[in-house]
Amino acid sequence: MTDAPTRLPAYPPTDKLGRPLRSLRISVTDRCNMRCRYCMPEDEYVWLPRGSILSFEEIDRLAGIFSRLGVHKIRLTGGEPLLRQGLPALVGMLQRQPGLTDIALTTNGILLERHARELQAAGLVRATVSLDTLRPGRMLEFARNARHADILQGIAAARRAGLRLKLNTVVIRGYNDDEITDLVEYGRSAGAEVRFIEYMDVGGATGWSMNQVVPRDDILAVLEKRYGPVHPLNGGDWAPAERYMLPDGTTVGVIASTTAPFCRTCDRSRLTADGTWLLCLYGETGLDLREALRRGLPNETIAEMIATSWKARTDRGAEERAAAPSRGVLYQLEALRADPRREMHTRGG
Repeated sequence: MTDAPTRLPAYPPTDKLGRPLRSLRISVTDRCNMRCRYCMPEDEYVWLPRGSILSFEEIDRLAGIFSRLGVHKIRLTGGEPLLRQGLPALVGMLQRQPGLTDIALTTNGILLERHARELQAAGLVRATVSLDTLRPGRMLEFARNARHADILQGIAAARRAGLRLKLNTVVIRGYNDDEITDLVEYGRSAGAEVRFIEYMDVGGATGWSMNQVVPRDDILAVLEKRYGPVHPLNGGDWAPAERYMLPDGTTVGVIASTTAPFCRTCDRSRLTADGTWLLCLYGETGLDLREALRRGLPNETIAEMIATSWKARTDRGAEERAAAPSRGVLYQLEALRADPRREMHTRGG
C-alpha cells in the first residue's frame, strides 16, 4: 500500500534528550570500489543479499514518510553510492518530495565525473567527496586503489555542474597528518570547504587505536602555525562539524567525534541499504522498515513506528565510547562477518 498518512505523530518527534528527527542518511548499496583503512580494510566481506536491498520505489516511499515527520535533509551514501545504477533517477524521485529541501551525496569521487551533471539536473544540491590524501601513492597504499586522478576530475566536474562541494578528510597520525594545510590549499582552489574528521572506532575500523587519532586541537594548531589565528564560527544548524575561519576568510570544518562527541545535538539517523533504520552510528540494533514495507503496512502505521522509536531514543554512542575506561577496536572481524549491518559501508557513515 502507498496511501499517504491521514494522521501523523507530533511534528517533528523529539527523543528523550530533546533532539528532533530532521536528518536521514540513506545507504543505497553496501558495495565499494575502495578499501580504506578506516572503513573497509579487509580483503573479503560478507555482502547483504541482493534481494534484500531496497528498491528506489521503496526508498522514495520511506523518504516521503520521513519527510512528513519532519526530516528535511537526506544524504545518499553507501558503500559507494555511485555504484548503484541509475542513481540520478532516485535523486529525481526524492526531489519531488515536498518536504525535502536538502538532498546531498557522499561519494569517494571515482565515478563522479561521469554522473555529476546528470545528478545536478535531477535535483542534487550538494556533494561531499572523501579525499584523504593528495598523493596518489599514498592512496594506493591506504585504499588499494590507483584512481586518484579520477577523484580530482570528479571534484572538478562537480564544481562545473554547479554542485556545492565539501571535502572530507579522515586524519590519521603517521599517514596523512602532514597534508592538513596542503588539503586546505587544494580545497580553496577547488571551491570546496575541507572538513577534517578524527579517526573513529566504528564498524570496520579493525585496526583503530587511540594513538592514531589526531585530535581537533592538534589539527587547529597545525592550521594556526601556517595561517595565524583561527576563529570559531557560530553554529546553529546541528551540523556535526565545528567550523573555523582562517585570517583570509577561508573556512574549514573539524568533526571531533572521537575526542569531543556531539551526541547531544545529533539529529541524524541512518537507513541501511536493506532497510534497517539505525538511530546512532554506534547502534547495535535497528527497526526493520523493509519488512514493514513488504508486509504491506500503510504509511500511517510505519510513521507511527518511526515516531515511537525516535521518541524512545537515548543513544549517545560516541560519548559512551569516549568514556570507556579501556578504549580499543569496537568490533573484532568475526563479529562484523556475523552481522554485516555493523559495517560502516552498510550503515552509511
